[in-house]
Amino acid sequence: MQSSIALTEGKKVYFASDFHLGTPNFESSRKREDKIVRWLDEVKQDAAHIFLMGDLFDFWFEFATVIPKGFIRFQGKLAELTDQGIPITFFTGNHDMWMFDYFTKELGIEIIREPIDISIGEKLFYLGHGDGLGPGDYKYKMLKRVFSNKVCQWLFGVLHPNIGLGIANAWSRSSRASNEEDGEEFLGKEQEWLWVYSKEQQAIKPRDYYIFGHRHLPLELEVDKRAIYMNIGEWVHHCTYGVFDGTSLTLEEFKEEEKQGFFREG
Repeated sequence: MQSSIALTEGKKVYFASDFHLGTPNFESSRKREDKIVRWLDEVKQDAAHIFLMGDLFDFWFEFATVIPKGFIRFQGKLAELTDQGIPITFFTGNHDMWMFDYFTKELGIEIIREPIDISIGEKLFYLGHGDGLGPGDYKYKMLKRVFSNKVCQWLFGVLHPNIGLGIANAWSRSSRASNEEDGEEFLGKEQEWLWVYSKEQQAIKPRDYYIFGHRHLPLELEVDKRAIYMNIGEWVHHCTYGVFDGTSLTLEEFKEEEKQGFFREG
């Protein structure tokens, strides 16, 4: 991953996360896929870089010669953008951590597995999906170590895809994205563990912006007088994303339908 992005006049960097394609059913996922494709068509006009911050799929596993079927319009649009020279970076999330090299070889998309620092213009960003960060959630952190284990990945990979994907789809139906009716609620800063994590990281190394997905709630909170924590939300309920124009970072909504609310401090 390059350590910095220089923005030319009129160009912007976009951040989106948690499309959860595949949940809760085929019909709603297809509508969401079409909306995401239309959003990509809109932002490609001035995109210097697009960061996709994880959980694009509600489940993804790459077998040796097989990938999950579906969402070909989304993948085709990504290929179109990279063919046009627009860099796209993908952060694996907890639902698609078993993304290996398919997107890189076929679509020209860089895969990142851990949070990173990157300078964009004159600002320093700390970017990641957000899973397993901050205090608490010890059960998931232990589960992530298991899922990230090469032996466990190999064992799952030797299953016939019909069996492996059948197990995964059953797991997916019990996921948070599949069972949220109205989305998440803001419960105060101290309960926002990614804000707490950003606060801790800021004390170690000052940055200007912390951007994560995973939380499923669009948020913009002050970390200190310098830094902002932004959660870019999800696309099952909110259809929100971040935009940096070289000067400021804003939280936007793709407004094709009635606007949903999100929490912004101040």
